[in-house]
Order: sequence, then structure tokens, then C-alpha cells
Amino acid sequence: MTRLNAEISAICVLLLLSKSLLATASNGDRTQFFHNCRQNCERTNCSADGLEIQEQAISFYGQTIFDRIFGWSCADECSYGCMWRTVFAFLERGWPIPQFYGKWPFLRLFGMQEPASVIFSILNFVMHLRMLRKFRWTVRPDSPCYKLAHIFSLVCMNGWIWSAIFHTRDFPLTELMDYAFAYSIVLCTLYCMVMRMLHRYSLFLRGVITLAFVSYYINYFAYLSVGKFNYSFNMKVNIGTGVLSAVGWFVWCHQVRYRRPYYRRILRFYVLFALAMGLELLDFPPILWVLDAHSLWHLATVPLVSLYYDFMVEDCQTLRKEQAMAEAYPYYNKDI
Repeated sequence: MTRLNAEISAICVLLLLSKSLLATASNGDRTQFFHNCRQNCERTNCSADGLEIQEQAISFYGQTIFDRIFGWSCADECSYGCMWRTVFAFLERGWPIPQFYGKWPFLRLFGMQEPASVIFSILNFVMHLRMLRKFRWTVRPDSPCYKLAHIFSLVCMNGWIWSAIFHTRDFPLTELMDYAFAYSIVLCTLYCMVMRMLHRYSLFLRGVITLAFVSYYINYFAYLSVGKFNYSFNMKVNIGTGVLSAVGWFVWCHQVRYRRPYYRRILRFYVLFALAMGLELLDFPPILWVLDAHSLWHLATVPLVSLYYDFMVEDCQTLRKEQAMAEAYPYYNKDI
């Protein structure tokens, strides 16, 4: 306790020495207290050579099998331990809870850095899988847009897998894959909207548009992979793509509102999704050190998945009936 009290006193002195540090007190990783704590910990526990000594250093933190599986090294343990020392020191002084490397402090659970986001990402994956099975049970394979629904489902499940991986362990590679495949979901919704509107057009035209979408995504993936990651630009691209998709569906809903009453499903999906996105605008310390705004957004998207699939089911069934009518009666008035 004496050593902890000394460290708490040290942070007061170190932070008050600099106005810049005081102005950015919410950034815990920038404080001298955090740096000193981590350096001392690594020098004491992680600087020795030899696997046996390293294993002893790691066991000092009482690692579980999950911590070892997810690669928590001795240096990582020092950073994690010093993060909480810094947090408690801030709380002792009545200062705002600091962030570390752009993130709030989260309580590690079963080796997962952000356990709530991991769990809710897995729930989204499971929901997509269940709804895809429901789609396959209720929609005939020869229905229009049948394959389109599968493309959407597979892209979404892949994105949520990488979301769970990234929130389990934040590495540069897992971060890249999470952001890149998250955008693939957004872009896929735009692609599905365009292909749904053009489903009666020639295979050649749809093939050209598909190639254009794939080429664009490959180039964007390459852009994210090279150089420093631009978070603000990536957010703007995601928002812009999502807005294009929503506007396309809203125009479609307006045009078919008297002929296709199930348009309300896709309309309701986008309205509720926009409301759920509002959680991303919030920024508050994790509740119980586990639940933050981002994880709650992941949770909010889980029940919305069924709305999108219910729309696809009814739309594909309707298009299948219209296709059968058109084959039986050549002059049948085709709808969009």
C-alpha cells in the first residue's frame, strides 16, 4: 500500500509539471506516470533472458489459459497493469477517467480485451447464420435474387468474425481486417440495393457492375493497407456509402408503396439502424468497465438483422410469383 500511495502522489507531481499534460489528462498513455510504471515493470519482470524466466514473469500476473492462447506477453501484462494503476490514480484525485491509445480502459475477461464487443459480434454472426438458414428454408433456389441474399449473408458473417477477432486482441493486422471487412458489409448493402433494382436487366450489365464493385473494394482495401490508417476518412467513406444505400431504398419504397406493402420492412430497418448508429456518436467510460457505446451499438444491431432478412424472404417470394406469371402470360405487367 505504501508503494501504491507513493505512485499516486507521483502522478500528481508529474502531471502538474506540465500544462500540456494537464490539458490532455484524459489520455492516460501520454502521462509520465504510465510510462514510468510500464518501464519499471518491464525492466523488473520482462528484461531477463531465457524462456523459463519469462514464464515466471508472466505467471506473476496469474494468467489464465485464455490469456496465453490470445498471446498476452509479459510486456502486455505490464501495460495492462499500469493502465489500471493510472486509472485508479486519476480516480483518487477526482480526475476524468483517462483513455489509453484511443480506447477506454476495459476489464479483460477470458483473455478478451473488449469482452462485450466480442460477445455481441458473435451474436450478430449467429443471427445472420440463423436467418440465412430461415431464408434457405422458405425461399426456392430458383427465385430471383436468391444468390444475392447469400452474398450479403456471407459478407456480413465474415465481417462479424473479424470484429470479434479484433475486439479480442487489438493488433495492427486485426484492426485492418476489422475496418476493411466492416466496410465490406456497408458496401455490400449498396451492391445488393443496386442489383435488386437491376435484377431484370441483362446478365452482362450486372456482371460489369459487379466487377466495378469488386475492383473498387480491392483498391480501397489496398488503400487501407498502405501508410498510416486514416480513421476520419474511413468513417466518411462508410457514412457516404451507407447514405447512398439508404437513399436508394427510400426511393424504391416511395415508388412501390402502393404495390409492395412489405416495403415497410426495409424502411423500418434503415430507420432503426440510423437510430442505432447514434450510439456511435456517444462517448462515455465503460459501464462496469465492460459496456461502452460501441459495444452497445453492436448489441443494437442484433435484433435488426431479422428485419432485413424478412424483407429479402418476402421480396424473393414475390419476385418468384411474378416471374411465374410472366412465363405463363407474356404480356404480364412486370413490377420493379
